[in-house]
Amino acid sequence: MVYRDDYFIRHSISVSAVILRAWITHKYSGGDLNVKWEGNLLHAVAKNYTLLKTVPPFERPFKDHQVCLEWNMDYIWNLRANRIPQCPLESDVVSLLGFFYASSGENTGIVKKFLKFQNRELEATRRQRIDYPLFTVSLWLYLLHYCKANLCGILYFVDSKEMYGTPSVFLTEEGYLHVQMHLIKGEDLAVKTKFTVPLKEWFRLDISFHGGQIVVTTSIGEELQSYHNQTISFREDFHYNDTAGYFIVGGSRYVAGIEGFFGPLKYYRLRTLDPAQIFNPLLENQLAEQIKLYHERCAEVRELVSGYTATVLQGGEREKACNLQNSYLDLKRRYGRPSTCRAFPGEKELKARHPSVFQALLEMDLLAVPRNTNKFILEVGGRIFEKAVKRLSGVDGLHQIGSVVPLLMDSSCCGHHKASYYLTVFYETGLNIPQDQLQGMLYSLVGGQGSERLSSMNLGYKHYQGIDKYPLDWELSYAYYSNIAIKTPLDQHTLQGDQAYVEMIRLKDDEILKVQTKEDGDVFMWLKHEATRGNAAAQQRLAQMLFWGQQGVAKNPEAAIEWYAKGALETEDPALIYDYAIVLFKGQGVRKNRRLALELMKKAASKGLHQAVNGLGWYYHKFRKNYAKAAKYWLKAEEMGNPDASYNLGVLYLDGIFPGIPGRNQTLAGEYFHKAAQGGHIEGTLWCSLYYITGNLHTFPRDPEKAVVWAKHIAEKNGYLGHVIRKGLNAYLEGSWHEALLYYVLAAETGIEVSQTNLAHICEERPDLARRYLGVNCVWRYYNFSVFQIDAPSFAYLKMGDLYYYGHQNHSQDLELSVQMYAQAALDGDSQGFFNLALLIEEGAIIPHHILDFLEIDPSTHSSNFSILRELYERCWSHSAEETFSPCSLAWLYLHWRLLWGAVLHSALIYFLGTFLLSILIAWTMQYFQSASGSRSSPTPTQTSPDPTASTSSPAAPPAANASDPGQPTVINNPEPRG
Repeated sequence: MVYRDDYFIRHSISVSAVILRAWITHKYSGGDLNVKWEGNLLHAVAKNYTLLKTVPPFERPFKDHQVCLEWNMDYIWNLRANRIPQCPLESDVVSLLGFFYASSGENTGIVKKFLKFQNRELEATRRQRIDYPLFTVSLWLYLLHYCKANLCGILYFVDSKEMYGTPSVFLTEEGYLHVQMHLIKGEDLAVKTKFTVPLKEWFRLDISFHGGQIVVTTSIGEELQSYHNQTISFREDFHYNDTAGYFIVGGSRYVAGIEGFFGPLKYYRLRTLDPAQIFNPLLENQLAEQIKLYHERCAEVRELVSGYTATVLQGGEREKACNLQNSYLDLKRRYGRPSTCRAFPGEKELKARHPSVFQALLEMDLLAVPRNTNKFILEVGGRIFEKAVKRLSGVDGLHQIGSVVPLLMDSSCCGHHKASYYLTVFYETGLNIPQDQLQGMLYSLVGGQGSERLSSMNLGYKHYQGIDKYPLDWELSYAYYSNIAIKTPLDQHTLQGDQAYVEMIRLKDDEILKVQTKEDGDVFMWLKHEATRGNAAAQQRLAQMLFWGQQGVAKNPEAAIEWYAKGALETEDPALIYDYAIVLFKGQGVRKNRRLALELMKKAASKGLHQAVNGLGWYYHKFRKNYAKAAKYWLKAEEMGNPDASYNLGVLYLDGIFPGIPGRNQTLAGEYFHKAAQGGHIEGTLWCSLYYITGNLHTFPRDPEKAVVWAKHIAEKNGYLGHVIRKGLNAYLEGSWHEALLYYVLAAETGIEVSQTNLAHICEERPDLARRYLGVNCVWRYYNFSVFQIDAPSFAYLKMGDLYYYGHQNHSQDLELSVQMYAQAALDGDSQGFFNLALLIEEGAIIPHHILDFLEIDPSTHSSNFSILRELYERCWSHSAEETFSPCSLAWLYLHWRLLWGAVLHSALIYFLGTFLLSILIAWTMQYFQSASGSRSSPTPTQTSPDPTASTSSPAAPPAANASDPGQPTVINNPEPRG
């Protein structure tokens, strides 16, 4: 504390304050040397204290040790003796959310994690306050409804033991705030505010903790007018360690989130602030105002629809009561036009301001509407949306967008949020309407809040890439993608709805396009013929196509089950037997028959089918609760390479019911989930993405980007997205360019790569259509989007390389980026990438060293351009698909010929002899042709008649799909228990 650090004093004590205390006690009345000083001070007859001024460590003098160091040690010490270390500049303010988050009221939300401070002083302060918290939370909210369950998540801390910590803030059914804390002694304490929070109004919620005192404040509007304020005091000590777990904004697997929107959220980790001291403005003010105006307009629509419907129903009830036996009125109600209430006071206003809503009400039988008003309003929105889609499906559908937008707005207000997504895409891409990014964001957030799958994927993708003015935020992206990823397996087991299997079909692949079929197509008819003859492979493929709606065939589960049953009962094919057993177990489109299903499952397992072995384990787990036998079958299936069995073993460890292993083992569960995920298992992938976003498992270090990638992978298998892609593909095959462009734009904006490259391909085929209807540079935008995807195709890199090389519309030439694109294509094994890089060098371009390192070409070994060219052409040749001559091989030969010819030309004698011989050869050739032309007679022209027997080959029927293709998905995912 006195001297500065030197060679001998390495760690001098550093203090910020010193208190010197003095007190006097009676020798025989409490002055006991064995008692701590606090006890003596308590019984002192006189006491005083003073603050001593501390000297900072680097202002203290050096101590003279009177010791001489060796010259080398003294020199080394002096090099760093006067170096004053600086603490890293770090703030305790954390922005948990900087943009709006649309919370759908479901079990997904934003996961954030605090790290320890790098600054030693801040970290020491944080540790000191574990039992005496000092922090402030400030967040903006726009609530649509109060909680529909007991509690809905707003912001809460989950510790390493998966328990709620301090702080945890929830919303109740009545609109109160529920604030929960974890105590030092291990218990939990909660309090409910005396006031309710406002609905459909932006307000800021500020919560500050100062030891055992909590202050909760709500303020409304930009001016932060005080709405409510409450101070709550406790005598208990709260436990607060903000790095021993993670924070969740919204919902999670523990609790559903609120229904509404989150605004900016700031967290002051080491300070208690008054609302006036908090700097947390409502950013994106225009967007916040648009959200408010949207819900005000929609409240008007819903109120008018509800009022109109109620009036008609009341009139209908009176008419029914007074005319119970009137046959004429009964026939009129049954076959005539639905009656309307002309006395409704808001009818004229409704007709004038919302004509599409009014027309939909006229066309509906209001006397047969359900008693649930919300369901009826949703049905009205669905009717309006169907009318809009019918217009868009016409030959000139894109030309109708301007007239369709009002219909979609009314449909969105009625809660049909497919319309919201259409509006998002129209505004963001300028699809035949003026481009308006603000309106695009509005309807994307509205659709995401309404749990529309494509809207959520659009939001997740935009935040994942940080494009179109959406901020880059992987945790926010994960919140949207995980919502759809969780629904994807549930959607796949639901036979209803506009769903289709997501097929990665590229419009550039003519072979795949040829085998797309319909129920009356050649491929389907051939498969049906073979299946009728008893071909097991054809039966399975036909059943798969019908069950999932694959390869252009309409989804027909009933017909698929008939083929599964026929194949299982008539053939000995284990895959068909297994598929039909699963259908019987679950009762999908057929009556459940557990006895027959078990018999078929055992039969398939006896034939060595690993899916059936896993299915037997599922049977003993689900129906018999025999975990030992279930584990036995799953271990066997797992050895056979079944990913479902890996997942199921993970569930046993997670639930703590693995035979012979006491308690839960999340580490082993995570290992099995990861193995299942690598095999393509959906639920296993979801668990891995959860582990990566929370970082609570040491075998899964926190990696938000990887969590997003895994969740995105599952979300893009959703059947509702597959339905849109299939409609676009069918329209393309039928030559309906307007409809194809529409649906591929809708699919591409969700972020799925195959639709982005397909849309860019359509824009290349029909540039006139793209220029006329799209407000964005279609080719550039979607090829550029695609190259930032995981496993982007090499042709997309080549396309972007060409666009950078030549420049495109308002984008100038950029050779450096062009080289990067070609290098990436080359790294993916595309010979064209190597060829293009070589051509750039031929033109005088210089390949940077980091690109050569990227291609594993050592610049020291290949120092000359010729050496690099030879290496590139050789790799191009080795990756070329042609077995004989290819552009790469010809370029390689030409390069060596030039080298040889250059060597020859360097010799003067050889140059003279070559020139002399070449002159003699030319002279002799000219003389020969002159003599030949003088002696030759004029030729007589002859006419060749065409062969009447020659015929052109007629186009053959498209080849049948490989019925036994092992790459095709099975009928359904294998059954599994859920943890």
